Amino acid sequence: MSIFNKLVGETVELSISGNKTITGILIDIGSDIIVIYDGKQFLYVPKIHIHRINSTDFDTDIEKPESLPIGSEEESYSLRKVLLNAKGLFAEVFITSNQSIHGYITTIMNDYFTFYSPVYSIMLIPMQHLKWLIPYHVGERPYTLSNEELPLVPFQMTLARTFSEECKKYKDKLVIFDLGNDPNKIGKLVTMDNKHIQLTIGRNETVFINIQHIKTLHLPK
Repeated sequence: MSIFNKLVGETVELSISGNKTITGILIDIGSDIIVIYDGKQFLYVPKIHIHRINSTDFDTDIEKPESLPIGSEEESYSLRKVLLNAKGLFAEVFITSNQSIHGYITTIMNDYFTFYSPVYSIMLIPMQHLKWLIPYHVGERPYTLSNEELPLVPFQMTLARTFSEECKKYKDKLVIFDLGNDPNKIGKLVTMDNKHIQLTIGRNETVFINIQHIKTLHLPK
């Protein structure tokens, strides 16, 4: 039983990693994730990123949802189960401190998942950095793209079981970490060990990046 159980059905406020706040009805609690309804959509928030949770009188007029969250037929929620149930559905994922990514989950591996974005193409996202996931409503599509412009295509690529092992496949390739917001995270992957990746960035400088702090990886289009 979770210590949060007494808050189920109440309006709560969450303080999330990245200085973000979420307010909504606490719908359910899983082993490592909670489900919030903010009056418009369900948010699936991993417990590891919840700094604080408390009941609140703010927005107490939020009506309870008429629909059920994904995975509601399961005996219990977990991050992995939520990701599996969300596979192939359009969704918004929040990874970095200031930007959401829109698209759909294609594959779930041991400690990361792949996500197709019409903006970034195929992305690798370590599970530990997922702040929250919001499935789209039925019939809703990213950027109003048509099925021809954004088809739900089965993912054919063979993947390593872990994120670090998958990164090794990109040796000698140009890679982009964390959406490319930091120029020190765009470069040629030279080598890596169990903890760090060596990159050669724009002006042939060498930087070393801690693998544990990499939030996303994608290749240039």
